[in-house]
Amino acid sequence: MAHTVVDVTRLAAQDPVQAAQVLGEMRTAALGSRRAGMAPRAVIEESWSRVLRSGLDPDREPRIALLGRDEIERRRQESPLRHVVPVLRETLLSVAEPAHHIMVVADAEGRVLWREGGAPVLRRADGMGLEVGADWSEEALATNGVGTPLVARRPVQVFSGEHFVRALLRWTCAGAPINDPRDGRLLGIVNVSGPLEAMHPTTLAWVDSLARLAEARLRELHLTSLERLRAVAAPLMARMDGSGALAVDRDGWTAAVASLPYTPRVVLPASLSAGRGSVPGLGPCAVEPLPGGWLLRPQEPPAEARAVLRMVLDVSRPRHWTVTVSGETGDWTHVLSLRHAELLCLLALDRAGRTASTLAGDLFGDPRRTVTVRAELSRMRRYLGPLLAHRPYRLHEDAEVEVRFPADRGGLLPPSTAPGVVRARAAGPGGTGPRGTG
Repeated sequence: MAHTVVDVTRLAAQDPVQAAQVLGEMRTAALGSRRAGMAPRAVIEESWSRVLRSGLDPDREPRIALLGRDEIERRRQESPLRHVVPVLRETLLSVAEPAHHIMVVADAEGRVLWREGGAPVLRRADGMGLEVGADWSEEALATNGVGTPLVARRPVQVFSGEHFVRALLRWTCAGAPINDPRDGRLLGIVNVSGPLEAMHPTTLAWVDSLARLAEARLRELHLTSLERLRAVAAPLMARMDGSGALAVDRDGWTAAVASLPYTPRVVLPASLSAGRGSVPGLGPCAVEPLPGGWLLRPQEPPAEARAVLRMVLDVSRPRHWTVTVSGETGDWTHVLSLRHAELLCLLALDRAGRTASTLAGDLFGDPRRTVTVRAELSRMRRYLGPLLAHRPYRLHEDAEVEVRFPADRGGLLPPSTAPGVVRARAAGPGGTGPRGTG
C-alpha cells in the first residue's frame, strides 16, 4: 500500500481544524504500528524513530524540571546569544501578533533561556512547560520545534499532530538553529510557537530569517571587537623593533600580527594569565593583558608538527565532547560541536584516512556534499593544526590517538544521525584504547 506524505503547510493554511484532525489520525496510526494511507514528512519520521528507540512514552505527561535562577543567569551570561535577543525581540514584535505567538531562544542543549510574547500565549505556554529554564531537547520532550531542529541542524516546523508527546498536540512550533559565524559551532535556536490556527505558511521561512539575522549581528559584533582590539594593540606592536607578536581576543581570534605568520585563531589555554604561558602552536610566550584580549610574544620559534605527541578524543558523555592534545608546548583541550565530534570519531577509527566524498557519505548519506565536509575540516584545522593531514583526510601518522567511548557503544554521540556514527554504535562494546581501537 502506497503512502502519501502529508503536505502539512498547505493543509494548515487552508483549514487548520482539518489539518489537526488529519495529523492526529496519521500520528495514531504511525505510533500504533497500524497501516495508514498517510506518512509523516521525512524529518518527522526520522525524529519519531529516534524517540521510539529511546523508549519515551507518547502518552506520558511531561515532567519538566526547571533550572534554578542562578543557573539560568549563568547560562545567559555565558551565551553569545545574549547579544542578539534584543534585535530578535524587536523583530518579533514588529512582525508577529504577540497575543498569538511566543518567541523562545534556547541554548544548544535545548534549555529555554529567554522567551517573549503576550500574556495569553505565555499562560498557554506555561501549561505545557514552555518556561524559562525548561529542557525542550528531543531527549526530554521528543519531537518538537526546539529539540528537533537542534538535532537536524536545520530549520524545522512541527505542526500539531507531528509532535510525539500527546500533551503538545495543540501547539505548532517553528525553530531554526543559530550557529557561531566564526567557526560554525551550534549556539542554540530561535523558535516561534503558537496554536495551529495562528501559524502562517511563511512562518518557517520567517524564523529562519530571524536566525540568519542573529548570525549577521554576531558577525558584526565580532568584527567590531577585533577592530577595537587592533586599535589598542597597533601602537604597542609598532614599538617592538621587529620582534614577533600577536594580538588576540579572549577566544583566540587574531586582531593583529607583527613579524609572525598570520593565523586566524590560536587555541588559548583555559588557565592563561599575565606573565609567561605556553600557547599551542606558539610555544612559551610572554603574555600581556589587553582590553578584550591578550598580547602574545613568542619566546622561541613555534613547534613543528612532530611536536604533537598524543590526542585524546573524549566522546564518553552524552552531550559534552572534547579533544585534548599533548605536545612539547603543553596540553590543551577544545570543546567540540556535534559535527566536529562526528568527524574526529570517523578519522580516529580509520587512521588510513578518508576522502571528502567518503566522509560526506558517512556524515550525510550523500557523497556529493563535499563542500560542506571541506569547510568543516578547514575549521577543525584552525585548532588541530598539523595534527590534521589531508589527501586523504586523516590524523597525523606519528600521533598517538586515544578514543574514550561511552561504556555502552550504543550511546555514542546520541544526537547524531550520521550513517558512519550509526555503524560505529553497532561495532561492539565501548571502552578506551590507543589509536582509535576502542
